[in-house]
Amino acid sequence: MSKRAVLEVIALDAEDAIAAQAGGADRLELVTDMAADGLTPSVATFAAIRAAVDIDLRVMLRLTDGFAAGDVDRLVRTAGELRAAGADQFVLGFLDAEGGVDLTAVERLVAELDGCPWTFHRAIDHTADRDALRKQLADLPGLDTYLTAGSAEGVETGLPTLLAEAARAGEPGYEQQVLVGGGLALEHVPQLLAAGIDAFHIGGAARPRGWEHPVSARAVEEWRRALQGF
Repeated sequence: MSKRAVLEVIALDAEDAIAAQAGGADRLELVTDMAADGLTPSVATFAAIRAAVDIDLRVMLRLTDGFAAGDVDRLVRTAGELRAAGADQFVLGFLDAEGGVDLTAVERLVAELDGCPWTFHRAIDHTADRDALRKQLADLPGLDTYLTAGSAEGVETGLPTLLAEAARAGEPGYEQQVLVGGGLALEHVPQLLAAGIDAFHIGGAARPRGWEHPVSARAVEEWRRALQGF
């Protein structure tokens, strides 16, 4: 029997979180400020969401728009504050000026996470060399997921890359779960499932009325049904 596919939904607050869980989400990615593609939420927001739902929460560690780490000391402090409040899963990813992984920043933050599971997010879709990035990160503790569209342009463009990387599952640098997100649409799901991809991430797709409105439990349920049986 195949295992249930993971459905991760972006949540900005407790209202989103409750609706996403009601619709069948397995996990939430907690962010604020989607105009900047998702930054770290406050400790208070995390605590309110943690109190509202009992599914897994992955908290974004990102202070500014773009993929530069910025103030790493502040990032480390923020991660420590979130962990003290009970956060135990995270999302992060930083690139240097040349488009390679900023290993120094990532390693400093991962040391603060002390083994907590974490996702390397869509910075992989903007790197100069995806394979090199994966191999550089391969042995970092806690890294269990890559959130990727396969392309900076989104899933429609990135499908060939996603399918090629799925075929390498288990190779060095490719042991992590592929979590597909970024312009993901329901019509992409059958092909991705057939390739063995079993984790899906939605943001705007969970909000048919737009980002100024909360997550729709019904929209999440539609995605849950599409993934059912896989």
